[in-house]
Amino acid sequence: MRQMPRLAALAVVLRGDGVLLVRRRNEPDAGLWGFPGGHVEPGETVGAAAARELLEETGVEALPRGTIDTLDIILREDGVLRHHFLLVAVRCDYFAGTPRGADDVHEAAWVPVAEVMDRARPLSEDVDTIVAKARA
Repeated sequence: MRQMPRLAALAVVLRGDGVLLVRRRNEPDAGLWGFPGGHVEPGETVGAAAARELLEETGVEALPRGTIDTLDIILREDGVLRHHFLLVAVRCDYFAGTPRGADDVHEAAWVPVAEVMDRARPLSEDVDTIVAKARA
């Protein structure tokens, strides 16, 4: 069994009235829209991981600015622990690139914040909450 919880970073990039989201290809959350992100490698900071994952998944470059929040994602099937992730949402300032889906995502797009807050598309848990905190 792999070590749990697993540390992961989320890149939260706001630009104008939009937020950069990706539609996940793999479980957990396959088919849902959420923030670009992934595992933090040994010796890597969460900010560096957020920027790296953002570039790998979307082709967008951004500068990490600080932590917004942390989330425990615990998934069980039939009472058995399957996944436990500690996600660190990192505010990143956009500076280059046009979003495109790559790596383990189907799509990447600037999504209007109003659409996120209305949950007008299928979102991963807490995306709207994190966007609200990032805008505060």
